[in-house]
Amino acid sequence: MEKALTRVSSMWISRKAKEEFSSIGEDITSLSNTVEEKAKWIFNKLKGKTQKLLPDLLREYGLPPGLFPKNITCYEFDETRGKLIVYLPSICEASFKDSSVLRYSNRVKAALSRGKLSGIEGMKTKVLVWVRVTSVTMESYKSDKVCFNAGVKKMRPKDAYETLKEAIRVEEF
Repeated sequence: MEKALTRVSSMWISRKAKEEFSSIGEDITSLSNTVEEKAKWIFNKLKGKTQKLLPDLLREYGLPPGLFPKNITCYEFDETRGKLIVYLPSICEASFKDSSVLRYSNRVKAALSRGKLSGIEGMKTKVLVWVRVTSVTMESYKSDKVCFNAGVKKMRPKDAYETLKEAIRVEEF
């Protein structure tokens, strides 16, 4: 009897493992992220915790999903403290359809809360000269404007940051 139960439980565990790996394969093909982010996603999935894609996280917090370029390496988010760290492969910049340009360090830190990224370190925008962006906020939840605080407040259309842009490598931050 014990042998039979062991065999049945072994078969059940084997079947469940095959289903889980199959599920991971289907999920991973739907991702359009970098190899590093896919690897981290698989590792977290195997540990039993999955991480949202960064654009989905930003959307959930009421921010446009394209604030960061699509070629991020990975990100860390501590939900209890609201600390967000985004890793990029190098110093880079992205141009948006409203002619604005954002430059990113290879690591961008910020506090993420509803409709707001504050205390930003590692992001600049061009306003005649490159200036440090200290916060990005939405005027309201349904607003069509994004406010970049970079010494002065710069209002930009939200739809310019709806799609993810490919960032190009630059030499200096």
